[in-house]
Amino acid sequence: MTIQRPPSTGTDSPHLERQLSNRHIQLIAIGGAIGTGLFMGSGKTISAAGPSVIFVYMIIGFMLFFVMRAMGELLLSNLNYKSFSDFAADLLGPWAGFFTGWTYWFCWVITGIADVIAIAGYSQELWPSLPLWVPGLITIGILLLLNLATVKAFGETEFWFALIKIVAIAALIIVGLFMIFSGFQSEAGPASFTNLWSHGGFFPNEFMGFVAGFQIAVFAFVGIELVGTTAAEAKDPEKNLPKAINSIPIRVLLFYVGALIILMSVTPWTQFAAGHSPFIAMFSLAGLGAAATIVNLVVLTSAMSSANSGIYSTSRMVFGLAQEGDAPKVFGALSGRKVPRNALFLSCVLLLSGVVLMYAGQDVGKAFDMVTTVSAVCFVFVWSIILASYLAFRKRRPHLHESSAFKMPGGVAMVWVVFAFFAFVLWALTTQPDTLAALLATPLWFVFLGVAWAILRRRPAHLARYAAFQAELRSDAARVQDPEPANK
Repeated sequence: MTIQRPPSTGTDSPHLERQLSNRHIQLIAIGGAIGTGLFMGSGKTISAAGPSVIFVYMIIGFMLFFVMRAMGELLLSNLNYKSFSDFAADLLGPWAGFFTGWTYWFCWVITGIADVIAIAGYSQELWPSLPLWVPGLITIGILLLLNLATVKAFGETEFWFALIKIVAIAALIIVGLFMIFSGFQSEAGPASFTNLWSHGGFFPNEFMGFVAGFQIAVFAFVGIELVGTTAAEAKDPEKNLPKAINSIPIRVLLFYVGALIILMSVTPWTQFAAGHSPFIAMFSLAGLGAAATIVNLVVLTSAMSSANSGIYSTSRMVFGLAQEGDAPKVFGALSGRKVPRNALFLSCVLLLSGVVLMYAGQDVGKAFDMVTTVSAVCFVFVWSIILASYLAFRKRRPHLHESSAFKMPGGVAMVWVVFAFFAFVLWALTTQPDTLAALLATPLWFVFLGVAWAILRRRPAHLARYAAFQAELRSDAARVQDPEPANK
């Protein structure tokens, strides 16, 4: 099925430009899949679940692959969809676009705040005398300048950020394999694959330890859907989006599972602790002090990459919401470089609250855990809306599903399997006091959104913009079904 992109006219609302090439989309997708959760959170995950953490990451990656495939089929069914909040608004109703767009924005703002805190913390390890607020401000300033240029500048920055992460993980795997096959000895014993099962088996903390792994590991995958927010700015999306989405299982196996197998083979899982990066620990163990410092810089880069993704995605989501009348009109304007400048400024101002948070309390680690749990719960909501939109799509537009060249494998049945998995994840969050507190606090956000929606939904300006949005989608659907008039 070939979908023709509607020609732009001078009377159109401002449109984002398609400047992201295949290599940008591929690396943005990889960068989204390899979050700070792998570099910084895996120590806590391993200490909670033991070697069973391998299965935790495999299961989460497997389930989220189907969410991404559903998203891909929907985005390609109409190229006027700028992101998943657009198809949610179209297929489930304007409330879904409002709740999804603003929740996704909220997810990335608090994730970005967590990243700013992490950047400041890791900067202090490298430069102990540096005040906490300095690296936070410098990071936000650099990322704002990069994103204000063009979307291609964002794509280029994220390309190199992702490449650094890939090289770091590849180096860890190669060094780790050498240590295993050369019979490396440390205080904890020899490096060997037998370490995976010789310290209490694969499930040393039994079933509840396995469950605890899901609480932390889900946050490592936030951002995997980022490729969906690039849809409006991707060159040749019919070719590039499927490529990026289909490579997710390989990325999860190599970058998550491969790295974790090596880490727990070189050092028994009992040696890992929360708050310490296992990547840095392994290079230090190998006697590569300089490499450990370099990995510290890589972890910093990873956090910057995540913050960069957050600034990009929140600005595009607010731009889309403003276009549909769900956000103030001022955020729907584009700069001369086709960048949503006002929406970018909003995102960066909110990220500055991360700098304030660092001085608000002594225990930054607990605040970080709370923030990441709230973020994970909100991301589960967004992923669920994507699946609900897919169910509505199958019911209301079966002809588009039949003609799609990128159908979701497993179809409707697989959607319900993933929903059941999300219910399990939410239950897992109730099993620990800190994650339970964050889970119980999250509904306050949805209450706030409900009140805002009740005020906004009947305003004439909102109704008019949503009607225009629907008309634009219908005109594109008409071009797809009958492209001849456009060519006459």
